[in-house]
Amino acid sequence: MKNKPILIVAGEPKSIFFEIFLKSIKSNKFKSPIVLIASSKLFLSFLRINRYRLKINLLNEKKLSSYKLNNKKINLLDMKYTNRKNYIRDCLNLAFKILKSGFTNKFINGPINKSKFLNKKFLGITEYISRKFKTNKVAMLIYNNHLSVCPITTHLPIKMVSKKINQNLIKEKAKLINSFYVKNFGFKPKIAVTGLNPHCETIDQFNEDKNIVLPAIKSLKKRGIKVNGPYPADTIFLKQNRKKFNVILGMYHDQVLSPLKALKEYDAINITLGLPFYRISPDHGPNEKMINKNLSNPLSLIQAIKFLEKR
Repeated sequence: MKNKPILIVAGEPKSIFFEIFLKSIKSNKFKSPIVLIASSKLFLSFLRINRYRLKINLLNEKKLSSYKLNNKKINLLDMKYTNRKNYIRDCLNLAFKILKSGFTNKFINGPINKSKFLNKKFLGITEYISRKFKTNKVAMLIYNNHLSVCPITTHLPIKMVSKKINQNLIKEKAKLINSFYVKNFGFKPKIAVTGLNPHCETIDQFNEDKNIVLPAIKSLKKRGIKVNGPYPADTIFLKQNRKKFNVILGMYHDQVLSPLKALKEYDAINITLGLPFYRISPDHGPNEKMINKNLSNPLSLIQAIKFLEKR
């Protein structure tokens, strides 16, 4: 429902999140109530250093359903900060508990340093969250209303990508994308699928594009999904090519994220498809070097909140 609150976890304690959060709410009049999960000590310290004067509405997690929330004050669920790993884990766990309660179905997490928090147990936060909700089939959609991208494999080393690619994985991601667009926008998206190899060719005896990607595309077409390919990744993002599609589905992370970020910069959001709620994160990292410089661009977070307000 459109009037449900938007739950936001601040994420990495040393990051630009508080800056982009405050820039977002100061420059926009969001209608949906926003509930922030963060350490009041860290938040107040940031406000003091940067000379912000804002009123805070401290919330009790057990009484959430009884509050008449608005955005005249910062609605804050205070989390104790002991160390960074426990703090991030506790913030996320509280958010998961609230989401499972049905209080809201709208969730944003601020940037998190995956290498420090996950300790190689998960490829990324997307996989971490999906495991918590026992959801095996998920997809990372980097969404922009003109052009979106989705990698078949996420934060996987290049040498492992070819071993991971298979027909079922391609079909799984395409189906999730199709369902997302039908549910949220009322139409079937036009999906372009890239090849794995340069120019969709290889000197190897086994051609993944011919033996894996193409059969998956043919199978999806029989299901009524508007998908075409495989297309060479080096030309699919050319203007005359990309304008024909809503989504470009690529074989690995940087194959599709790099060109999209070059084209759209901060005007994109990371949506996890397949979860029982909306989960979005701004499409950038903690960027510790920019803390307290007041130079960070809040556009991705603004777009994330605006997207959820319409859901």
